[in-house]
Amino acid sequence: MPATAQSHQPRRRRRTSRLLVAAATVVTAGALAAAALPASASTGADARDHGGHGKGHGRYQDVQLLSFNDLHGNLEPPAGSSGRVTEVQPDGTTKTIDAGGIEYLATHLREARKGNRYSITAAGGDMVGASPLLSGLFHDEPTIEALNKLDLDVTSVGNHEFDEGARELARLQNGGCHPTDGCYTDKEFEGADFPYLAANVLDEKTGKPLLKPYWVWKQRGVKVGFIGVTLEGTPNIVSAEGVKGLQFKDEVETINKYAKELQRQGVKSIVALIHEGGFPASSSYNYDCDSPGAGDGISGPIVDIAKNITPQVDALVTGHTHNAYVCTIPDPAGNPRMVTSASSFGRLYTDTTLTYDRATGDIARTSVKSANHVVTRDVPKAPDMTRLIDRWSTLAAPIGNRPIGYVSADIDRNGTESPLGDLIADAQFAYGKTQDPETDLALMNPGGIRAPLTYAASGAEGDGVVTYAEGFTVQPFANTVNLRDYTGAQLIQVLKEQVSGPNEASPKILQISSGLTYTLDLTKSGADRVVTDSIRLNGAPIDPTATYRVASNSFLAGGGDGFTTLGEGTNELVGADDLAAFEQYLTANSSPTAPIAPPAADRITVVQ
Repeated sequence: MPATAQSHQPRRRRRTSRLLVAAATVVTAGALAAAALPASASTGADARDHGGHGKGHGRYQDVQLLSFNDLHGNLEPPAGSSGRVTEVQPDGTTKTIDAGGIEYLATHLREARKGNRYSITAAGGDMVGASPLLSGLFHDEPTIEALNKLDLDVTSVGNHEFDEGARELARLQNGGCHPTDGCYTDKEFEGADFPYLAANVLDEKTGKPLLKPYWVWKQRGVKVGFIGVTLEGTPNIVSAEGVKGLQFKDEVETINKYAKELQRQGVKSIVALIHEGGFPASSSYNYDCDSPGAGDGISGPIVDIAKNITPQVDALVTGHTHNAYVCTIPDPAGNPRMVTSASSFGRLYTDTTLTYDRATGDIARTSVKSANHVVTRDVPKAPDMTRLIDRWSTLAAPIGNRPIGYVSADIDRNGTESPLGDLIADAQFAYGKTQDPETDLALMNPGGIRAPLTYAASGAEGDGVVTYAEGFTVQPFANTVNLRDYTGAQLIQVLKEQVSGPNEASPKILQISSGLTYTLDLTKSGADRVVTDSIRLNGAPIDPTATYRVASNSFLAGGGDGFTTLGEGTNELVGADDLAAFEQYLTANSSPTAPIAPPAADRITVVQ
């Protein structure tokens, strides 16, 4: 598949005119004072560029901050529900809009930048990882190349940047051919033109940040600092090998530390890029997050984080939860501060106006404005992105276009228990039985299901045909399917860990294979939400003292997603990768004349 490079082109010059990496020093600093913007202030197009450092400019300068998050290598328009957003209408009804695709995202961002001399484009992590085949097959080199063309200025790392470990992340930043697969073309991979920031990710041996902790954008006397962090809980949701040798520190403490450092260097306008997020009360991208009323607003980890980050930080660009919101959350001084997230997969971008006070070097927080915008598909495609997609698609086509199964309708991944979740769990159960006939059941983590299976053809394969590329997009992690023994008591505990401990506030409901049933009572709290007496396997109660053989992917078998009890299994048998198991099941159980129908998703009885 990869070609060995015959010659290497010289690496292109970095955009050093747009990048200034700040040196690390130990400092102290006071809090930022939020300045009100006078009505007579000169901003935007009124602040003319005369080539000096503040001379000839008005006091106040509008700085455009364009941001997005959780792209996950979705260069082509995402399929099914993953490629739509919900919009609330003036009358309160909602409609869905097809959205996403790097060809359209590029067009929208380039159009948004027009007329804005002071424009920055930033991202909130998970640019790569869990990517469709077009990017994932090539270790996400196509996505980095696309982001370079997109003129991304800076991003934080997310948890998925560690899917292949620190060494691979360094390669994405600095370039070079893949250590195993080599070069895919006759040109060496050049790496990212933009800095990845990882302020709270430390090398265990040196105690120093793995990558740059912050970066400063400078233009004509205007300075804006960016601090990038990922969620402290990254080790709980990434394979152990991916975070080996790394420490993940508290987000708030880290941001506050480097905000002081930037202040000492004279950078008083600061934006935090945080790969952690929240849950707005509405799924509509244009929901008014600051609307009053019981149950309105936003919840989740980002709320406490935002309330404790120093007032020196002027805005927060967030991600991870794949939700869309533009909210104001009070800082420790009680002043409102903008917190944004642009959903996922390139379906939205956020346009924020930061009004910079040249006299103080600060942001006039009372004048910050922000809104999410849909990356609609009714605009011209960016030709350079089309060429990029065509080039990588040609390399991927021999692998990706191969049919592996047939479906009679869309098989979705939405819901507490999803049809696609059931299908994948059944596939892993069937694979487990081929490895050990004593296998009793399979468990699948919902976060490992990255896209739906759609009936409509994505290419020339025809409706209802599932291609290898589509299967790869559903399960892109290359986990293995492992078998382990658990006692009945441990199995019950695993189910309770879905809604307790680290998963209590945001439950992670495992997708289960045929034969396992139970009741989930959401009117209760904590572990009690899983009704113990209701748990049945093939109609029989779970025996706490019996031994059960369970199939799961290697991520879950390692205790991922807070399922520590799954990490305690014994008598392990490591099988093939999960996509191979899925492919085998689809091929064996479907044909053009007998396609697979969506499972009923009736194994978990939900009480609300």
